[in-house]
Amino acid sequence: MPSRVYLDWNATTPLRSEARAAMLVAYELVGNPSSVHAEGREARRLVEEARAALAGAVGALPRNVVFTSAGTEANALALSPGLRGPSGGPVQRLLVSAVEHASVLVGGRFPADRIGQIHVTRSGAVDLDHLRALLAEGPALVSIMAANNETGALQPVAEAARIVHEAGGLLHVDAIQALGKIAFNMKAVGADLATFSAHKIGGPKGVGALVIAEGLSGLEPVLRGGGQELGRRAGTENVAGIAGFGAAVKAALQALPEDAKRMVTLRDRLENGVRAVNCATIFSEDVERLPNTVLFTAPGLKAETAVIGFDLEGIAVSSGSACSSGKVQPSHVLSAMGYDATVAQGAVRLSLGWSTGPDDINRALEAWRKLGNSLLKV
Repeated sequence: MPSRVYLDWNATTPLRSEARAAMLVAYELVGNPSSVHAEGREARRLVEEARAALAGAVGALPRNVVFTSAGTEANALALSPGLRGPSGGPVQRLLVSAVEHASVLVGGRFPADRIGQIHVTRSGAVDLDHLRALLAEGPALVSIMAANNETGALQPVAEAARIVHEAGGLLHVDAIQALGKIAFNMKAVGADLATFSAHKIGGPKGVGALVIAEGLSGLEPVLRGGGQELGRRAGTENVAGIAGFGAAVKAALQALPEDAKRMVTLRDRLENGVRAVNCATIFSEDVERLPNTVLFTAPGLKAETAVIGFDLEGIAVSSGSACSSGKVQPSHVLSAMGYDATVAQGAVRLSLGWSTGPDDINRALEAWRKLGNSLLKV
């Protein structure tokens, strides 16, 4: 049997060797990172090294990095009523784009009647005119992801930040899919808060982070009790997971330029092959996207059937977000982009990573030719 082909990197990535090595070292430590003795200080050193690595990677200060259990918790922590920037009052209203991850769409700690939704275009980009109109009603915390996990579409976060700040608001950027795939710097895009997840860049599952800009205040902890993470997130830190996160950040950024260039070439070849069968459509192809992501459909295609068909051919793909792909419902992302339920239920996502090679693309296209041609016979 040939080895399997993994093309679901946006759901989770394999553990990088650098992260595994860092975690093995951390697992040998006995100390609690909050203890002042030598064993505790050694555990603390690993946590702080990882904190500095992430801060340096995204243009922040280490003291403004808060480690969490996952990206979902980081988003919940970020969406906190009462946040205020250096020169503005506390925000009591939340605006989220219609294509955000489910953990953002639910609104964190904001009451449902204080949450508004920003429209997106047919291509999946945030409608900045609608954002301006919503902000005319008053300042808000605005949440816009850097890159969509399903379509790969990159959002105009820098321009959105200017609009939000001119209106006296704050901008949260879910950068979980962006880190390690494209350059992302909080200062450059004007983000006041940004969230990240280790297992999207070759780190372990179960570790995330919220990074806040200097001068931000009013962040209310989700978990209370201990004084860990400068009082912003109670609970003993996951030392091994955090160490793996830091190692993965360093490895991902070092490989980023070459990996991105190589994946664009593979992605374009994959898309050309997909289009050649049964009039397939690539979503968000007319806007800038992540270098590794392809979301497509074809007439008569059912996503569940396609995922199983690819799997039987030894290829792992998905029908969208890993948080919802097991549910029989259309993608909220494609619905927000204006596609009807029939189209949205037929979307298949293939996402590439650092070990994806030409042979993997060949096998994926061969599997798609079988699936796509079978639809023509129905």
